[in-house]
Amino acid sequence: MLNVPGHPDLKKVVVLNPKGGSGKSTLVTNLAGMLAARNQPVALMDCDPQGSSMRWLSRRDTSRPPIHGIAAYEHEAAMTRSFQMRVPSEVRCLVVDTPAALPVQELAAYTRGAHAILVPVLPSAIDIHAVTQLIEKLLLVAKVSRRMGRLGVIANRVRENTVSFRKLKLFLNRLDIATVCQLRDSQSYVHAAEQGICIHEMQPSRVAKDLLQWQPLIDWLALRLETPLTVRDLHDPLAERRADKGNVRYLADALVERAVRGKD
Repeated sequence: MLNVPGHPDLKKVVVLNPKGGSGKSTLVTNLAGMLAARNQPVALMDCDPQGSSMRWLSRRDTSRPPIHGIAAYEHEAAMTRSFQMRVPSEVRCLVVDTPAALPVQELAAYTRGAHAILVPVLPSAIDIHAVTQLIEKLLLVAKVSRRMGRLGVIANRVRENTVSFRKLKLFLNRLDIATVCQLRDSQSYVHAAEQGICIHEMQPSRVAKDLLQWQPLIDWLALRLETPLTVRDLHDPLAERRADKGNVRYLADALVERAVRGKD
């Protein structure tokens, strides 16, 4: 599990997509900003070497509700990794911006122990294919549980009444995964990013349509954060595979030993 020292009640929201340009960091910064605007102590952990979320945070004015930033992609020689990754004890929610092109074998390290896992997808054939592969690996390799409903897909930068949008709708309808919301292709996100704020901190009259689209996501996230983690949510498939390999080696050694004793 991603080693994040913090309060025992710390809740983790993970945003991932293996393909760059999906709007992953925009979603992360707006999630963190939304939580901060609601007076919830929040931390933003940027694991992506591009550092987009940390650049957004560096533009944030000190008069805004605070967000604790953790540049996890950096490795400080002067401090331990545990100290660098620590989350202040008053923080109860951590939003994680994962690396693009995340290796399959590392998925579980980010998703294990997460209260919510969000996957943004763009309405294009290439992006839909990439997300299809990602969801398959989340279920089969990282062992994310469908039953607990921790995994949600977000249709991002949507332009309705287009062929690509209709294809995206067909794809999402086939999934047995929650389609949390649809976010339109809006310049509001660009203007917010330039100021280090989220759309929830902008003039409501300017972003009324965007705020309306966010409400299903806010409701879904609130329910996920209120739902306690189960044994399945904390399951470590890597440890299980290591144990299986150990059992195979043990049985092989036992068979060899039995064969040797037979010859004696």
